[in-house]
Amino acid sequence: MKMNPASKKQAIELTPGTRIKGKWHQRRYTVQRKLGAGAIGTVYLCEYEGKPAALKISEKGTSMTVEVNVLKSLEKVQGNHLGPSLLDVDDWITSTGEIYSFYVMEYLKGETLSHFIGINGKDWIGVFMVQLLEDLEKLHQTGWIFGDLKAENLIVVSSPPRIRWVDVGGTTKTGRAIKEYTEFFDRGYWGMGTRRAEPSYDLFAFVMVFLNIYYPNRFVKSGEPSEKLLFKKLDQVKDLYMYRSVLKRAIRGTYQSSADMKKELITVINTAKKRQNYHRKKTNTSYKIHLAETGGIGLLAVLYYLFSLLF
Repeated sequence: MKMNPASKKQAIELTPGTRIKGKWHQRRYTVQRKLGAGAIGTVYLCEYEGKPAALKISEKGTSMTVEVNVLKSLEKVQGNHLGPSLLDVDDWITSTGEIYSFYVMEYLKGETLSHFIGINGKDWIGVFMVQLLEDLEKLHQTGWIFGDLKAENLIVVSSPPRIRWVDVGGTTKTGRAIKEYTEFFDRGYWGMGTRRAEPSYDLFAFVMVFLNIYYPNRFVKSGEPSEKLLFKKLDQVKDLYMYRSVLKRAIRGTYQSSADMKKELITVINTAKKRQNYHRKKTNTSYKIHLAETGGIGLLAVLYYLFSLLF
């Protein structure tokens, strides 16, 4: 992850068993294990009243307030579960007098996108693409851009399988500069656009999320133009071949909204389904003709055998 030079990465290390008591709400949380660390703070799996919860803690109170506001904005999107539900916001004063800000979210248990597709098959790719574009569309309508959209910030939950966001730390107000990003998913790194917070920034990262499934070790810039390299990497993935025209447009920054990209993606998927159904019907028809022919030949053989027994 990269950040604006004016910012510094801050990680807070808490040991399992550490108890955190909120200054204002007096709620108590017991740390179980570390889930991850980012530029703004550290996330821990905690126990609260016998239930799991994800607690993010940092000494950067202002940045944490921004993230809380994002989560609150997402909760206002009716009928949609974009980010994790916000459960608590408070401060913690340590035994040595240090003050940290923290907020608590629902703990989303699931698996990575790459693991799910690896187990359940490529047919889920189109489903998750449409889901993610729908969620991004809702987010963009609230005036926010995801910013640090990457594989690590996504998870697939079950019943039914669905992509959920687990970290909105890089979310940025539309029109402002993206300060938190990860090079592989950042169009600025590839020289394919600016770091201005706009829908096309997220849509570029969207493509890289699905490329990352097939290039788990990722890849870096080379001597050839970035567009040529990215297109080549995309063409080499058989499972993404059907979507390549839409994904290439997103890499170029052609789409101005998630809705536009989703519309074209659905058209591509429907066209592919019609083609598959046509070939399936054709195959079934050929098979029936084959059965009729072989059945006719078999009947003639039986009649010839019976006739031969009479003489």
